[in-house]
Amino acid sequence: MGRLAQTDGLNDVQQEILSAVHEFVENEIIPQAQHLEHNDEYPTEIVEGMKEMGIFGLMIPEEYGGLGESLLTYALCVEEIARGWMSVSGIINTHFIVAYMIMQHGTDAQKKDFLPRMATGDLRGSFSMSEPGCGSDVAAIQSKAVRDGDGYVLNGQKMWLTNGGSSTLSAVLVRTDAEADEGASVYKKMSTFLIEKPAGFGEVLPGLTIPGKIDKMGYKGVDTTELVMSDFHLPAEALLGGEPGKGFYQMMDGVEVGRVNVAARACGLANRAFELGVDYAQQRVTFGKPIAEHQAVAFRLAEMATKVEAAHLMMVRAARTKDSGARNDLEAGMAKYLASEYCKEVVEDSFRIHGGYGYSKEYEIERLYREAPMLMIGEGTADIQRMIIARRLLEEYKLRG
Repeated sequence: MGRLAQTDGLNDVQQEILSAVHEFVENEIIPQAQHLEHNDEYPTEIVEGMKEMGIFGLMIPEEYGGLGESLLTYALCVEEIARGWMSVSGIINTHFIVAYMIMQHGTDAQKKDFLPRMATGDLRGSFSMSEPGCGSDVAAIQSKAVRDGDGYVLNGQKMWLTNGGSSTLSAVLVRTDAEADEGASVYKKMSTFLIEKPAGFGEVLPGLTIPGKIDKMGYKGVDTTELVMSDFHLPAEALLGGEPGKGFYQMMDGVEVGRVNVAARACGLANRAFELGVDYAQQRVTFGKPIAEHQAVAFRLAEMATKVEAAHLMMVRAARTKDSGARNDLEAGMAKYLASEYCKEVVEDSFRIHGGYGYSKEYEIERLYREAPMLMIGEGTADIQRMIIARRLLEEYKLRG
């Protein structure tokens, strides 16, 4: 490991876990990433390796078969995995958000049923708030669940499910208008349902269809899908927490920690881009000397390293704030915003350092250049983060007197 993106105050267990993940990334992910990404191939062997290491259960409590680690430990592992290949960290992140929502808001029966299988990675999660016509405007969702005897009937279309085809447990946000009090806020008319399903595409259950993979400019390997519900029946036990009207707040809680992990993914990707840039700058010779010795390139490297370090420190602070039990939407929003924007800039600078070779698929930086943009929109765009940050700042610095 280089000097950048180091974390003070880690205990022996955390250091041991991170060392094992780093070795796994170096030996199992980086050597395969280029081939798998270019072929848009799901990283089955890598996922199996992560299952054996217990990564899918890092934050799940020990009583449910997990390792019971902190958000900080998890985020640092995600950062390392994203350094190897960002798509693999996406497989972990969506799974983690679903597990976190069940840990925080699930009924005892839901925790006992799902968490042990999620800890082993045998049950893997995906989730969706978004729909084709609403994007970040969650209040505009149209998918609905209506009471039908002892269960519910769901209709609608959800969008942007990372792991949509390969996952076997999907958490979806839908409207439950009839379950809410008259005049209630739209946010109290939403509920989260847990859908256990087979992996695959097409009509995987009666009334539930995963149409196929969405073709993307980057973020290859991992499947991103829609989810279509047409008179899809679910038992009442599938309602997260067992009480309707809590779905928006459950999802927001999950996304809050998800933003820390998107920040961690951006940190890992930026770190890898810096590593590639600083290595290439010392090997490539122009005008009789390595380009790292040209001031223009040296200054670019200095700025890249500073951004990698700053983003990492902010991500760590956001994770530690959440681990302390404090509210961290401000810190998570800042970390996600800064890390994703800096990631884009560091990757582009590394791309520039590579010159014409950076445009070739033979070089890893070409892949990173296509992956970085996703982090600017995942778990809320930069503009959404700025809205969250500003709102919280105005709460903290409200004019008095």
